[in-house]
Amino acid sequence: MGAIDYLKDYRILVLILIVIALAGVDLVYGIHFGIEFSGGTQIPITLERSVNTTTMAQLISDIEQRVSTFGLQQVSVEGVGSSEVYVTVPTVSESAINSTINVIESQGRFLGIVDGKEALNGTDILKGSVGSIAPKQYNNTVSWVVQFYITQPATAKFAKAVFGEADKPLYMFLDRPADTAILVDQSLLGNRTLGMTSRQALAAMQKVLALGNQSIAVLSFTTSNSSAATITSFFRSNRRYRRVLASDGIRGDVISALEQMNITVKLESAANMTPKYTLISPNNSVIDSWPLVGLLSSPILNAALTNGTVGSSYEISGIAPASIPVALQYAYAQNEEKTIVSILNGGALPVSVIVGNPTKIPATLGKQALYVSAVAGLLAVVALSAFITLRYRKPFLVAPILLTTFMEVFIIVSILGTVGTIDLAGVAGLIAVVGTGVDAQIIITDEIVLHGEHQTTKHVLGSAFTIVWIDAILLIGAMLPLFFSTSLVTVIGFSEATIIGALLGVLVTRPAYGVLISRRFS
Repeated sequence: MGAIDYLKDYRILVLILIVIALAGVDLVYGIHFGIEFSGGTQIPITLERSVNTTTMAQLISDIEQRVSTFGLQQVSVEGVGSSEVYVTVPTVSESAINSTINVIESQGRFLGIVDGKEALNGTDILKGSVGSIAPKQYNNTVSWVVQFYITQPATAKFAKAVFGEADKPLYMFLDRPADTAILVDQSLLGNRTLGMTSRQALAAMQKVLALGNQSIAVLSFTTSNSSAATITSFFRSNRRYRRVLASDGIRGDVISALEQMNITVKLESAANMTPKYTLISPNNSVIDSWPLVGLLSSPILNAALTNGTVGSSYEISGIAPASIPVALQYAYAQNEEKTIVSILNGGALPVSVIVGNPTKIPATLGKQALYVSAVAGLLAVVALSAFITLRYRKPFLVAPILLTTFMEVFIIVSILGTVGTIDLAGVAGLIAVVGTGVDAQIIITDEIVLHGEHQTTKHVLGSAFTIVWIDAILLIGAMLPLFFSTSLVTVIGFSEATIIGALLGVLVTRPAYGVLISRRFS
């Protein structure tokens, strides 16, 4: 039987096409290796105060969850003493490192507010339920959506908070400032497009930031002496505000007066000070998002959610800037989704952090270790092939065993190396997959070579694959807890490699190997 005859079988053809496709992906995107093999970037973190061992362990777990959810498959988080943490990640790209720093810096405090009352907070989100929907284009804008579920006790609290609040916005904040006031230049108020006056714009800002005694004050100012006097008088009477976000046109003497009251003043650009509005009906608009204060979105509550019976699924949504090309809008939307998902999954940090300058660190093992591992793996496969050949006394078996094993290893390496990074745990999983793969090949070979003369090929392969499938299901079942673990991030690579190898084996490589062997001995 010639090689062309083998290629006529779809199972062999599928295997070859997958290998060719992944080879093309590898050429375009390359394969990323982990910190142990190619070095990484270390990000130093200083805590605002010293913490005990319990708080430090929680902080490390939260940061690991955030960074791994953000898309970096390998992350090392180590506590140093009681007030420092070192985060080490693979050096993927400068932009990825900067995005990772932004994710770490976020405090992760989530709040859902309706008419000045708290309806949701971060502790209400069901752990592991946060996910995103692929960005979609409407006309010339690209929208993004992050979904999450809340716990059963939280549904009752939410139902009570929103009862009778139909057609009002649910303001969703991430890291809403505390003990903060906002001073906005009066010239920035109003919105001609929506027909909104300065007074209406200021009232809308004050409404979105209302929350009992935690409300964020919003004041407008001009360059007049009376305006300066009003502002300083306000802060002398309201000592709880320790931080001010102000338009960069504010007078210098006002800044000095606030600083003398031990108030930190941060100047913001006009773009940051201006919220984004959405027209929900004629003569009625709401602030939809305001990055300055962490407002992500403001969905309107429909009547079905405000009658005392509510569901458990909620959304945070947004729109990419229409001023950039559509392709960049998609990238922006995907990054927004990924960042918010990672922060919500990691939860609020137990203590505020200050991120230092990242530094490159050398590999602990180096690429030489990869070469040694590859040679060792090659020798292991050759030794196993020789053992199998001697056992069955069929030299023909060497080529199919080597071919399917190498193809399987290549596919797993390509998937892990392009989607994430190949770390030490991933290499360990790869070795385990090779072992189980050869084991499955022995089962198939036993059935065909030892029993094939007395039974039909279909029956023989059926018996062999029953065993192979059971083994694969058991292996995947054993790895799933590690794959979904939020506290064992360092071993996720092992579970990923093992699960991918098991699925790949029963769906692609084992069927192809079975065809090669059965046609040879049929």
